[in-house]
Amino acid sequence: MSTPVTYRFSFGPWNISEGGDPFGGEVRKVFPHEEKFALYRPLGFEGVQFHDDDVVPGMDNLKPDQILKKATEVKAMLANQGLTPEFVAPRLWFADQTVDGAYTSNSASDRAYAWDRTKKCIDIANTVGSKAIVLWLAREGTYIREAKDAKLAYQRLLETVNAMLDYDKNIEIWIEPKPNEPTDQAYVPTIGHALTLSYASKDHQRVKGLIESAHAMLAGLDASDEMAFALAHDKLASVHLNDQNGLKYDQDKNFGGANLRAAFNQVRVLEESGYGNRGEFIGLDVKAIRTQRGSPVTDHLKNSRELFLALVQKVRTVDQKLVQQYRDARDYEALELYILKHIMGLK
Repeated sequence: MSTPVTYRFSFGPWNISEGGDPFGGEVRKVFPHEEKFALYRPLGFEGVQFHDDDVVPGMDNLKPDQILKKATEVKAMLANQGLTPEFVAPRLWFADQTVDGAYTSNSASDRAYAWDRTKKCIDIANTVGSKAIVLWLAREGTYIREAKDAKLAYQRLLETVNAMLDYDKNIEIWIEPKPNEPTDQAYVPTIGHALTLSYASKDHQRVKGLIESAHAMLAGLDASDEMAFALAHDKLASVHLNDQNGLKYDQDKNFGGANLRAAFNQVRVLEESGYGNRGEFIGLDVKAIRTQRGSPVTDHLKNSRELFLALVQKVRTVDQKLVQQYRDARDYEALELYILKHIMGLK
């Protein structure tokens, strides 16, 4: 029997204390990013997820040597706390040049901005010591379908992926799909689209997927099945676990907070597939409840990690022989009752 995985956990600094209410003022004060690193290890986390401007704030107004100097300082901060930079993602949805898309913009100058920002992001990743670039294609889509030539847009996305692979021969690209928000309908909305893009690239072994639970649910899909699909292709580079109450805005609820059984199945798929054996992180992308007071607020991270580990034990104590008996007999009613009672701790 193989040795059970000892999971490593990560989260992004944006998951602590950001308290702006879209319908009112701040519920919580913003907690400075650079003070957040000291909170990771005590919470049981060792990996840090980054956007490029989390590492280098205001990077668009800095010269290349200033960018690398700041990235070097952050690398030292991470080392002092015993932390690992899991990935760096170019933030291509805030700047004026990316309002109508970045790589798929109709504007050549806006596309040039996106490519320049991407190269800087790769340089930042190399400086802080990460080999992974996450592409969350936030504004790569449209609000009305006639706004862009969709075929050309997909060609431009592939060209960008290939250009990134050429720019750095060691970097990996992790595509994080999402079906909507901030665009009405996004290009590359699911992991199937992302992996097709991977296989079309010039070095598909360096192009993988990152699945966020809520993003799959927003597409009306089961997150555990999406993870299984990527795992079957050996292309699940990372996960962002959270939860979602229906097809609403992207809620980033605590993992298991809306659907415990769905959370159980995500853990089951990861555990049974040996995810984490090569050091892959269990990433959490959870936000504190909008009305939660305090600063810094971290219980949502601690609680999600605790629930994940509790579900790992549930998965590891499933009676697999009994499950197989039910499968062989095609007695799915009995199987469902067994699973529900097992999750609830009933005999």
